[in-house]
Amino acid sequence: MPALHPDVQALLAMLRAADAQPLESLPPEAARRSYLAGRRALQPPPDEVAQIRDLAAPSPAGPVPLRLYRGEGTAPEARLPCLVYLHGGGWVLGNVESHDWVCRRLANLTRACVISVDYRLAPEHPFPAAVEDAAAALAFVVERAEGLGVDPARLAVGGDSAGGNLAAVLALMGRDGALPRTAMQVLLYPAVDLAMTSEGYERIVAGQPLTAGTMRYFVDHYVPETRDRTDWRASPARAASLAGTAPALVLTCGHDPLCEEARAYAHRLERDGVPVTALHLSDQTHGILTMSRLVRTSATILSFVAEALLERWSLEGGRGAR
Repeated sequence: MPALHPDVQALLAMLRAADAQPLESLPPEAARRSYLAGRRALQPPPDEVAQIRDLAAPSPAGPVPLRLYRGEGTAPEARLPCLVYLHGGGWVLGNVESHDWVCRRLANLTRACVISVDYRLAPEHPFPAAVEDAAAALAFVVERAEGLGVDPARLAVGGDSAGGNLAAVLALMGRDGALPRTAMQVLLYPAVDLAMTSEGYERIVAGQPLTAGTMRYFVDHYVPETRDRTDWRASPARAASLAGTAPALVLTCGHDPLCEEARAYAHRLERDGVPVTALHLSDQTHGILTMSRLVRTSATILSFVAEALLERWSLEGGRGAR
């Protein structure tokens, strides 16, 4: 296995010294508190942005909370490109607060709009609740684009981990006409096959923020019915074809149980004719985007993501709002 980046080594040493309980040993409510406290401790102070608005998207299950960010330096009247962002946390943890720093930074780097989705969590709301909320959020952004100051022709979906899973599903739904098609899908160390059979589940069993055991805990809560785990809305890698989905950016980390399945997904997207940018960091671990106080590479990754978004948006008929 490749060596760990020194920043990740320091992170893991800090976690060992804290003697924190593994998330999978905690009931969901306690795990959520631990996860949110960890994100607050491991992220720098939040960037100032031009505007923040809390919104809600209607859905049959009730309003889906959203948080809209407009990047620093953007004009209030401008119709900006937009990234609809789905947070990570294994469909069990996380919310708009846990990923506030990430969304603020991306809004500022792109000088665009980021809309974060606070979808329902398992086990209280198992599959497909998160998919339904993510779909309702994307449909709302397109329907209300003018009032939100968003350009629907320059819209992307993205997320990390479980959020990357949801973003991939939305891209497939956009391809099939169930949702508006987006210009790009940003998949940051995504989970794409909940059968959990890839090599990473044999390699990463201890010593990392995310292990095979943690993923089993998440999947058991999110998709308790085993037969549903092969549904493409849970496991986008199980879709019959990926052809025609939005151009993709796929990030993978070497010390991550999701690494192999996500790299395979990027290769399959390419084989199916989808333009793909695949960024593999062999010395990094899962979850680093919300650990940027210690892992300096996190800021570099977000800058890379921002540049990729700006390039794609420029190809969709504008130069963004730089």
